[in-house]
Amino acid sequence: MTKKRLAQIANRIERIKADLVALDEMRPGSLTRQYKDPKSASGAYYQLSFTLNMKSRTDYISRDAVKDVRRQVGNYKRFKSLSAEWVALSIEQSRLKQKLKLIG
Repeated sequence: MTKKRLAQIANRIERIKADLVALDEMRPGSLTRQYKDPKSASGAYYQLSFTLNMKSRTDYISRDAVKDVRRQVGNYKRFKSLSAEWVALSIEQSRLKQKLKLIG
């Protein structure tokens, strides 16, 4: 079972690498619509809030750029998810290899 699992992990890591290479532009953060007057929901504008180098930042996003920024934020979330999965698989892979050395 251990060797089979190692092969599964290796295959998944290769797929993750391919998915990472395919990612396009990225931006971290959360894109929200704000209002100058929240009570009447008038004066809508968009802002991107994010933390970079341990500093909180806010960018104001024009309406015509909202679609691109949403895509970029989605790409960043995908990048973070794939990276976390790769790390978890690498830890499991390392442990299984050590176990095989102890058994074999």
